[in-house]
Amino acid sequence: MSSPWGSAGSPAVSISTTAIKADLLSVAQAERLYFAQNGRYGSFAELTSSGSLSLPRTGRQGYTYSVEITDAGFLLTARFTPSDGGSSVPRPPALVLDQSRQIREAD
Repeated sequence: MSSPWGSAGSPAVSISTTAIKADLLSVAQAERLYFAQNGRYGSFAELTSSGSLSLPRTGRQGYTYSVEITDAGFLLTARFTPSDGGSSVPRPPALVLDQSRQIREAD
Protein backbone atom coordinates (compact mmCIF):
# COMPACT_ATOMS: atom_id res chain seq x y z
CA MET A 1 0.00 0.00 0.00
CA SER A 2 1.38 3.42 -0.82
CA SER A 3 1.64 6.14 1.78
CA PRO A 4 -0.67 9.16 1.53
CA TRP A 5 2.45 11.21 2.23
CA GLY A 6 4.25 10.21 -0.97
CA SER A 7 8.00 9.98 -0.95
CA ALA A 8 10.13 12.02 1.41
CA GLY A 9 10.56 15.52 0.11
CA SER A 10 7.52 15.36 -2.15
CA PRO A 11 5.38 18.52 -2.50
CA ALA A 12 2.48 16.91 -0.59
CA VAL A 13 4.72 16.18 2.39
CA SER A 14 6.27 19.64 2.30
CA ILE A 15 2.92 21.40 2.15
CA SER A 16 1.49 19.28 4.94
CA THR A 17 4.40 19.73 7.31
CA THR A 18 4.73 23.43 6.48
CA ALA A 19 1.17 24.06 7.67
CA ILE A 20 1.70 21.94 10.78
CA LYS A 21 4.95 23.75 11.61
CA ALA A 22 3.14 27.08 11.21
CA ASP A 23 0.46 25.89 13.65
CA LEU A 24 3.12 24.87 16.18
CA LEU A 25 4.82 28.27 15.88
CA SER A 26 1.43 29.97 16.42
CA VAL A 27 0.88 27.97 19.60
CA ALA A 28 4.43 28.77 20.78
CA GLN A 29 3.76 32.48 20.25
CA ALA A 30 0.53 32.15 22.22
CA GLU A 31 2.46 30.41 25.01
CA ARG A 32 4.91 33.32 25.16
CA LEU A 33 2.06 35.82 25.34
CA TYR A 34 0.24 33.78 27.99
CA PHE A 35 3.45 33.49 30.03
CA ALA A 36 4.00 37.25 29.87
CA GLN A 37 0.46 37.85 31.16
CA ASN A 38 0.22 35.02 33.73
CA GLY A 39 3.76 34.09 34.77
CA ARG A 40 3.29 30.50 33.58
CA TYR A 41 2.59 28.54 30.42
CA GLY A 42 -0.96 27.40 29.65
CA SER A 43 -2.94 24.48 28.29
CA PHE A 44 -4.76 24.69 24.94
CA ALA A 45 -7.96 25.53 26.81
CA GLU A 46 -6.27 28.30 28.80
CA LEU A 47 -4.59 29.75 25.72
CA THR A 48 -7.88 29.83 23.83
CA SER A 49 -10.04 31.17 26.67
CA SER A 50 -7.52 33.95 27.43
CA GLY A 51 -7.50 35.06 23.79
CA SER A 52 -3.79 34.26 23.43
CA LEU A 53 -4.53 31.58 20.82
CA SER A 54 -7.01 31.83 17.97
CA LEU A 55 -6.08 28.55 16.30
CA PRO A 56 -9.47 26.87 15.68
CA ARG A 57 -8.16 23.32 15.93
CA THR A 58 -5.86 21.03 17.89
CA GLY A 59 -4.72 19.14 14.82
CA ARG A 60 -4.48 19.12 11.05
CA GLN A 61 -4.29 16.55 8.22
CA GLY A 62 -4.06 13.50 10.48
CA TYR A 63 -1.79 15.17 13.05
CA THR A 64 -3.00 15.77 16.59
CA TYR A 65 -1.43 18.51 18.69
CA SER A 66 -0.72 18.27 22.39
CA VAL A 67 0.99 20.53 24.90
CA GLU A 68 2.85 19.44 28.01
CA ILE A 69 3.53 22.10 30.63
CA THR A 70 6.58 21.68 32.88
CA ASP A 71 8.20 23.85 35.53
CA ALA A 72 10.88 24.77 32.99
CA GLY A 73 8.61 25.48 30.00
CA PHE A 74 6.39 23.69 27.54
CA LEU A 75 6.60 20.98 24.90
CA LEU A 76 4.28 21.02 21.88
CA THR A 77 3.92 17.79 19.93
CA ALA A 78 2.28 17.13 16.57
CA ARG A 79 1.85 13.37 16.15
CA PHE A 80 0.39 11.66 13.09
CA THR A 81 -2.38 9.14 13.69
CA PRO A 82 -3.67 7.17 10.70
CA SER A 83 -7.42 7.45 10.29
CA ASP A 84 -7.75 3.67 10.08
CA GLY A 85 -5.65 3.21 13.23
CA GLY A 86 -3.49 0.70 11.36
CA SER A 87 0.20 0.35 11.78
CA SER A 88 0.81 -0.81 8.21
CA VAL A 89 0.84 2.75 6.88
CA PRO A 90 4.24 4.43 7.16
CA ARG A 91 3.92 7.30 9.60
CA PRO A 92 5.65 10.60 9.22
CA PRO A 93 7.73 11.58 12.24
CA ALA A 94 6.23 13.52 15.11
CA LEU A 95 7.20 17.18 15.26
CA VAL A 96 8.06 18.81 18.59
CA LEU A 97 8.71 22.38 19.67
CA ASP A 98 9.55 23.85 23.05
CA GLN A 99 10.09 27.33 24.47
CA SER A 100 13.27 27.62 22.35
CA ARG A 101 10.93 27.72 19.29
CA GLN A 102 13.07 25.15 17.45
CA ILE A 103 11.01 22.54 15.61
CA ARG A 104 12.56 19.08 15.42
CA GLU A 105 11.47 15.59 14.45
CA ALA A 106 10.88 12.97 17.13
CA ASP A 107 10.02 9.27 17.19
